[in-house]
Amino acid sequence: MCCPRCYSSKIVKNGSIHTGKQKYMCKDCRRQFVENPTNQPVSEEKKSLINRLLMEKIPLAGIARAVCVSERWLQSHVNERYESAETEVAVTVKKKAV
Repeated sequence: MCCPRCYSSKIVKNGSIHTGKQKYMCKDCRRQFVENPTNQPVSEEKKSLINRLLMEKIPLAGIARAVCVSERWLQSHVNERYESAETEVAVTVKKKAV
């Protein structure tokens, strides 16, 4: 086994991740990694589906189960969308009826 960053073979065990997989650390560049990672980035299709489900006011736990993402990732996705959303509402003044 070698480090995915610097390709050094000076690797030591360094605990485990929440799923129980062994974690390793490179002694040269100090990068931490797992062998054969299984997590994939969330696709744009999944993000689009999540955004549509959020508009339907479905609870986050239900969306996470249905789309197979972690609740932690989903909460961070919601927080990112909230921060980038427009906070000001444009109000137009209407003339009063006489």
